[in-house]
Amino acid sequence: MALLAIIAPAGHFLHAQETPNFDELKNKFEDGQVFYAQFTHRYEDSFTGETQQNSGEIWIGRDQYKIVGSTQVMVVDGDVSRVYDEDKNRLIISDYIEEEDDFAPSRMLQGVDESYRVLESAGRNGTTEIVLQSDDPFSVFKTVTIMLSPEGTPSEIQARDQAENILTTRFSDGLFMNPKSELFDLDAPDNAEYIDLRYNTQ
Repeated sequence: MALLAIIAPAGHFLHAQETPNFDELKNKFEDGQVFYAQFTHRYEDSFTGETQQNSGEIWIGRDQYKIVGSTQVMVVDGDVSRVYDEDKNRLIISDYIEEEDDFAPSRMLQGVDESYRVLESAGRNGTTEIVLQSDDPFSVFKTVTIMLSPEGTPSEIQARDQAENILTTRFSDGLFMNPKSELFDLDAPDNAEYIDLRYNTQ
């Protein structure tokens, strides 16, 4: 499950119109709530035509998130990425580099950054479509489209990057929750192999 984490605090945005549902979504993260869901993530390479797909459970907070797949667990806190591979009984710890992320659900849900314009419109059956657009050639994504359910929970994120690659994440059974203190812990077995790739190890 080659997923990297992106976390970024919500910033100030150039609103082309009122965006009450998007503002409410960001406020939930600001208030410390965590979004939980089952997910599938699909990456489509525009150059090769190849696709990669992963699925599992995800917990998204303001400054961190956690993914549990069939054989791997990943936790990212904004500075450090930790990935435990059950098949290899190996824990890899590395510095988190935001610019190299190819997944980015939590960053997208909070607005990416201040260079994006935000448009919000009503969809079908009470859903909401939120489109983030950037003309900055150095931004990671050209567009990010977030679909919210009638209850205000994310149901899908689709992003297009500068190379026209498409990333689609679909959520099911999503809900916001108050997290337990140990939610983002990652405890590998005592006999696991530890590989620390951080530049400034202690």
